[in-house]
Amino acid sequence: MGRWRPPSPKSSPYITRRGYQSLEKEMTMLWEKRAEVTKALAAAAAEGDRSENAEYIYRKKQLREIDNRVTYLQKRMPILRIVDQVGDKNLVFFGATVTLEDEQGNVYVHRIVGADEIVSDKPHISVDSPMAKALIGKSLNEMVSIRVAGEIREYYITIIEYLVD
Repeated sequence: MGRWRPPSPKSSPYITRRGYQSLEKEMTMLWEKRAEVTKALAAAAAEGDRSENAEYIYRKKQLREIDNRVTYLQKRMPILRIVDQVGDKNLVFFGATVTLEDEQGNVYVHRIVGADEIVSDKPHISVDSPMAKALIGKSLNEMVSIRVAGEIREYYITIIEYLVD
């Protein structure tokens, strides 16, 4: 008997202009890379026995990964909605960079972006994350309580900024 899991909820279709432009650049780069990989695959296929041809197997795998990402982007990009404007800049909304301070004085900086923009080396959090959901609609110097690993943590909003994309 298999273990059934419900499908994960779909992420919000919001994205910043810079994030959308990044996806467009990625799509262009993928098409260029696909042409190179296809050419290399044809050369590897011409070498003969494909079952033991490491270059052929690698290029097929590489082409499959590129095609999967292109398919995902082709389906996802048309439904994305670019968020450019924010109503009240004194409240936390999509696109805000929020600086938080906990009770010990530790400072955390998060930018609320769409799920398609998350980059590991930047302080981005998804608009769908529990932290972002707790922050949205809050104002400067307001306290936010978030349940993390079974305990409740409290943070104070010290800075709210909106970057120009």
